[in-house]
Amino acid sequence: MFLKSRWYSSRIQREATLARWGTRGQPVLVFPTAGGDAEEIERFLMIRALDPLISAGKIRLYSCDSVGGQAWFEKSSPEHKMWMQHQFHQWVKHEVVPAIRMDSGFDGPLWTAGASIGAFHAAASVCRFPDQFSRALSMSGTYDLLRFCELKTPTEYFHVSSPLHFVPHLEGRHLDVLKTRKIFLVSGEGKWENLGESWRLANVLGEKGIPNYVDSWGPTWDHDWVTWRAMLPKYLHEWTA
Repeated sequence: MFLKSRWYSSRIQREATLARWGTRGQPVLVFPTAGGDAEEIERFLMIRALDPLISAGKIRLYSCDSVGGQAWFEKSSPEHKMWMQHQFHQWVKHEVVPAIRMDSGFDGPLWTAGASIGAFHAAASVCRFPDQFSRALSMSGTYDLLRFCELKTPTEYFHVSSPLHFVPHLEGRHLDVLKTRKIFLVSGEGKWENLGESWRLANVLGEKGIPNYVDSWGPTWDHDWVTWRAMLPKYLHEWTA
């Protein structure tokens, strides 16, 4: 049921891990929180929460190291952080996605999910690569990553990585395909939450006609794994029903 692989990538200039739980069903790529690794979702009991869906063969879950998220908190230049963000997405597209397809034999669009900065990566993956991903569940999202950077003007590498920046300029086939996808922006309004982040991205998506849905769980739900362990099974159950 559990499988883990690790390899060196010249794109991100380091080794990174891809883990998988389950052997049947729709592949779902879950992005970790900022400093997380591929097995974070097991340590924080998300796999246990999703076990009914995994055991029933509804989903097979994949997760990779948060190389892009970790970069924002490393001691490096702002330009390097933005470059690494772009390279992480390229690693996902050109290495992680093919690895998932080879493992699963699944040739249809993948789903993505993630919390906090993982929510950013989930939404960005669908927006950047709608030919590979069809929907995202972005929980308690942080979408304006420039707040973690001393440089307030984005480089081109970051511009093409951040949906808030590149989506307003999309056109042609890329936008046409993205209009057939859907991004779910789910958040509590309790401690450390900011529902305004979700609405900001939703407005950018909506202005381009990209389907999205904002769902507030209210003030009793905090920016925490207790919240995300309730959210992810709920939506994946609905999507696979």
